[in-house]
Amino acid sequence: MRRVLAGAALALMAGVAHAAPAPEGLTVDRVVMLMRHGVRPPTKAQPMPAEVTPETWPSWPVEPGFLTPHGALAVERLGASDGAVLRAQGVIPAKDCPTVRIVADSDQRTIETAKSWAKALAPGCAMPSDHQPQGSKDTRFGPIEAGLVKLDPVQVDAAVAQGVGPGGMAAVEAAHRPLLALADHILCKDGPSATCGIGGQPSVIAPASAGKRPKMAGALDRASTVAQIMLLEYGEGKPLAQVGWGRVTPAQIARLSALHALEFRLLARPYPVASANLSSLLPIMREGLTGTTAVTMISGHDTNIANLGGLLDLHWQVPGLALDDPAPGGAIVLERLKARNGKLYVRASYRAQSLEQIRSAAPLGVKGAYRVTIPLPGCAAEAQGDLCPLDKALHLLGEG
Repeated sequence: MRRVLAGAALALMAGVAHAAPAPEGLTVDRVVMLMRHGVRPPTKAQPMPAEVTPETWPSWPVEPGFLTPHGALAVERLGASDGAVLRAQGVIPAKDCPTVRIVADSDQRTIETAKSWAKALAPGCAMPSDHQPQGSKDTRFGPIEAGLVKLDPVQVDAAVAQGVGPGGMAAVEAAHRPLLALADHILCKDGPSATCGIGGQPSVIAPASAGKRPKMAGALDRASTVAQIMLLEYGEGKPLAQVGWGRVTPAQIARLSALHALEFRLLARPYPVASANLSSLLPIMREGLTGTTAVTMISGHDTNIANLGGLLDLHWQVPGLALDDPAPGGAIVLERLKARNGKLYVRASYRAQSLEQIRSAAPLGVKGAYRVTIPLPGCAAEAQGDLCPLDKALHLLGEG
């Protein structure tokens, strides 16, 4: 028996994100969200090799890679806002507890992100998530490494090479030299040297194999990690003196974010990688758009977001981050809309907090979260404005 929704009015007051209204004569009846976990520390106790910087890295209140209490609170703000939007759309009931399918990867940060989001989406309602035991491997989020799907190395390497361009990685690195210099400025108080900095490591991409995705190494790879650490430190709300040891500004963090997005553009967004790495999650998304459950939320990682962005050719830019960089707590949202004549459509959007909203973790208020509706380029011939016919959208999501 469903429980009456506790505190529904409070959740509605927490803020309404500006979702695009349904066109006249259509209603939203299914929603699928692929969401990145919230703010976490670096995934290793020693975030980078010792020769990168002599500085002591800031401490965090949780183990490496775990969702922080601040990150959980920021995710709760998103859950409250999402709940308000879904109730306003009529997708979930205004008072009773909703039926929501939640799937989470087995990392602590993804499990706890799902819990935080669900708790705020519908306070007082029990909404368990489907996940493997914490710390185990969930093949739905790693089908390539689990051997469930094989890459075609020739096809993958060709797609990566196309993204890299004719000048190779040397040209890509040269184009990003100002950002590499900025990363070195943050890491090295007295300037880069033989014992500090990332600029001396040539950037390379190791080719794919049937069971392994291509991987970047060298200066651009290390700079991508530096960029993400600075963003997470700032998003955690650390004092500015601790963010990049006081040598980076919010504007510079946004610029550096392009290095993180670059790694995803080259390695995660190419179609043959994206389709393979999503092969076990796409059926869940398709079922969410065609089944009886009104809302499906998948709690995953930035790589999953980049994969789906590449698969569908979606682009976004969250305030405080670079183009296409997946924000902590950010989500690609697929809405199914039903017309009076019974025809079904899909609309895509990207929903996230700005970096400043993540840092403050304050209620999102009337302004709500950042949200942008994104037409599906693969549906251009059949689309009606931002709407893609359901059968075409399912095809783009790997059906048929």
